[in-house]
Amino acid sequence: MAEDMKTLEENFRQQNKSCFILGASGETGRMLLQELLERNIFSKITLIGRRQLTFEGKEYEKLVQEVVDFEKLDDSAAAFQGHDVGYCCLGTTRAKAGAEGFVRVDHDYVLKSAELAKTGGCTHYHLLSSRGADKTSNFLYLKVKGQVEADIEALGFDKYAIYRPGVLLVDRQESRPGEWLTRKFFGAFSSVCSTSMAIPIEAVAKAMVSNTLIQPEQKMEILENKNIASLGKSAGK
Repeated sequence: MAEDMKTLEENFRQQNKSCFILGASGETGRMLLQELLERNIFSKITLIGRRQLTFEGKEYEKLVQEVVDFEKLDDSAAAFQGHDVGYCCLGTTRAKAGAEGFVRVDHDYVLKSAELAKTGGCTHYHLLSSRGADKTSNFLYLKVKGQVEADIEALGFDKYAIYRPGVLLVDRQESRPGEWLTRKFFGAFSSVCSTSMAIPIEAVAKAMVSNTLIQPEQKMEILENKNIASLGKSAGK
């Protein structure tokens, strides 16, 4: 499988495509960026965010960064033009932003960005969502995640992939004690047996990149935690 993936990478690389990443300042977004740089399948990578990010290393020198105001995204429509593939890892929490702030970021910002990307010529869109996302859920978090999934599907991308990982296993830069305990529990649990509840962010990033290279049977696909873990292993790294 690893050899097949290398062939797919080389074939994709020759197409001279470009991409953008939303949410590259977050843990999964940063890991996704690192994976894209290591596998070098795009001729151009653009980071779209609310602030300029600082990186160390020559591998980051070719990055393009577009700073936008998410409250006035129409003013930054040009930042979303000319990309073949879009990755969205944008998101916050209700605890951090409040209920209204969470909806604004995880639905409004995400959907508006997808709309601008579609108008700007993007044909493939990859959305990091959550396990249990359901627009009919009684839980705000899962309802919002499910609703934005459906709203982006309605835009009609040629390829639309939704990733629904479980608990993301990562040592966050910011302190969230409750999440830390949860990650420690699932980290220990997954070390002795497989679980559909948790996954390392490295596996999510690898899966998103590997799936970029694969032609889907349908325009829209949903990858649950086990599917993400399996595809993440296909990178052979």
